[in-house]
Amino acid sequence: MLLSAAYEMTAGRVWSLVGIVVGALGLAALKRGWWAVALGGVGAVVGLVVVLMAKGGPGTGYGIVGGYVSLVVGLVAVVLGALARRRAARAAAPHAS
Repeated sequence: MLLSAAYEMTAGRVWSLVGIVVGALGLAALKRGWWAVALGGVGAVVGLVVVLMAKGGPGTGYGIVGGYVSLVVGLVAVVLGALARRRAARAAAPHAS
């Protein structure tokens, strides 16, 4: 049984998958705030590039759905990483009495 073209791994789908994995690594690195921000930013940028370069909608092989997922996962990692950094900075600051 041959796979139809709709199930092939195209370049757009591969880049979407890369963006999702990098963004997910950013979410996994929330304890290291700057790593979460950096990895999430890379994942979001990869997702944005995939979405902007896609010439068709879902199911066309350009990876647009994965691009949107990568964009969202990356942005969530950036926001949560920044919040983790802020919380760590507050905890490290000396309290004024």
